[in-house]
Amino acid sequence: MRRADRLFQLVQIIRGRRLTTAAFLAQRLEVSERTVYRDVADLQHQGVPIEGEAGVGYRLGAGFELPPLMFTQDEASALVAAARLAQSWVDPALARDIETGLGKILSVLPPAARVSAEALALYAPALGLGDALRARLQTLREAVQARQKLRLHYRDVSGDASERTVRPLGCFYWGKVWTLSTWCELRNDFRGFRIDRMDAVDVLPERFRDEAGKTLADMLRQVKARTAEAKLPEQQK
Repeated sequence: MRRADRLFQLVQIIRGRRLTTAAFLAQRLEVSERTVYRDVADLQHQGVPIEGEAGVGYRLGAGFELPPLMFTQDEASALVAAARLAQSWVDPALARDIETGLGKILSVLPPAARVSAEALALYAPALGLGDALRARLQTLREAVQARQKLRLHYRDVSGDASERTVRPLGCFYWGKVWTLSTWCELRNDFRGFRIDRMDAVDVLPERFRDEAGKTLADMLRQVKARTAEAKLPEQQK
């Protein structure tokens, strides 16, 4: 890889993440960490507002813009593949946005690259979610974005019905099913609910704000800690 291409890619990687370590950059660019430190210093000297330092991590300062991107043929094919797979498993609004966004990307490719990407022989037939579940997924996703409480009418794996008022935190896809991760006001704890086991979903007028111990970040930290503990040898528990 030419050095100019590597510097451009380095900025792209940093721009796409909140904080990027030199080790991560070295792995992605297939160079040494010493080379990363030198490249970052050169970019900073040229006026690129990369903030941070060795041993901590880097991020790009606000307001910095790169010239319009041109995707390679392989990158364009990868985007087509991802779009086709995603459209079968997301809600109708997102599926439409994926189609629109993909069209914009393909429209700016050179003719040969566009033909190659569109001819990619990888497809995902629309056999994933039914129309009702796709519509419900959209309702849940929009409630997460709007921070709007929900009332769930739910049946567990045994068929027992319950009604929960929850703070929706995120939608997670597990290969065949989607789940909604929440802060459950009944249990006063994090809970996950499969969307295919929801009999009904009521969007409530009440909105919520982040509270310490009740956020998605808190839930993910809790899951990570439990996973790490489960991997410990028995004598260390």
